[in-house]
Amino acid sequence: MTQTSNQNHENRKTPPVSVKEAGGSDNTAMGSRFRELLGILRRHDLVRGLTPEKLRAVLEDMGPTFIKLGQIMSMHPDMLPKEYCQELSKLRADVKPLPFSEIKGVIEEEYKLPIQEVFAHIEKEPLGSASIAQVHKASLPDGRQVVLKVQRPGIQQVMANDILLLRKAAGLLKLLSGGDQPVDLDMVLTEMWAVAQEEMNFLKEAGNLLEFEDLNHEIAYIAAPKLEKKLSTGKILVMEYIEGPAIDDKEKLLAGGYDLEEIGIKLIDNYIKQVMGDGFFHADPHPGNVKIQDGKIVWIDMGMMGRLTERDKELIGKAIRGIAENDIGMIQEAVMALGEFKEKPDQSVLYEDISELMSKYGSLDMGEIDVAEVMMDLMEVM
Repeated sequence: MTQTSNQNHENRKTPPVSVKEAGGSDNTAMGSRFRELLGILRRHDLVRGLTPEKLRAVLEDMGPTFIKLGQIMSMHPDMLPKEYCQELSKLRADVKPLPFSEIKGVIEEEYKLPIQEVFAHIEKEPLGSASIAQVHKASLPDGRQVVLKVQRPGIQQVMANDILLLRKAAGLLKLLSGGDQPVDLDMVLTEMWAVAQEEMNFLKEAGNLLEFEDLNHEIAYIAAPKLEKKLSTGKILVMEYIEGPAIDDKEKLLAGGYDLEEIGIKLIDNYIKQVMGDGFFHADPHPGNVKIQDGKIVWIDMGMMGRLTERDKELIGKAIRGIAENDIGMIQEAVMALGEFKEKPDQSVLYEDISELMSKYGSLDMGEIDVAEVMMDLMEVM
């Protein structure tokens, strides 16, 4: 149903690029990485059982590719139990930062200039460090405060190598299990590579930022960081520095005189507009990506955006209407039309899940329904 902004139906099914296509690698490096991963698995003593906390710790130790894999899996309650999804969602937090010398190298390589000729100052301590990029605060020669989102050096090759290893492991597991696997690893890896490619193309993210700004420019209480177009490249994104509390920092918001209920209503109204009105929405709306500055809700990090077709929007609207009208058949039709199925779904299980949904919302009038919450519940049913 949803897709990141540079994906279409066809390329979601395209397997990840091979190591050779990504820039080449040798068997020695692959063998070394394989032994490293095995060492991490042994260190965590998986023979004693796997818990949600242990799985998260293993993925963190394995590095950027596996952190991204965990992030993707956290959004798949259809594949993992809810407690695992909740624990893996914590992988959105900061990962171990790179030394500033490596970040400096990327910056100078991109601009072909010494770093001091581009920026008046860059703080060596990062504001945040994620699986694909690291963020530093800086100032321009004219004094304006900005943030630099700098891609980790060699990250595309690292992820291509890791995904190749994962594909081989998935093939072996499929062979050993006779094809009966609870998790379709091949599908997850394809989705992960598509998302990673989206996030590794910073010019695409720059385009997302400009499109979001254009779609929301008439809303006085919504903003996004201003893009420094001339300084942004495929590996470096330069944007306005947003100095304000995260949307879940209640103490700072209250101290600043903000009305939390008003913020909540405006946030939900805008997100519904993004999804149901624009069909172009922030696909990673955790609190770290939403700040409050000068009375405005500021959406940051547009690396992962979702799109809906007109048909998608109509079907979601039909499902919500079915809930308001207590019509299980209408909801079932919408869910069946929205889904992509590898085999025929179990209609009785779907009916049971929708019945549970109805018991939660069925007594509410249309105006009382929290559309954002309904959409999340529908996604879980699907």
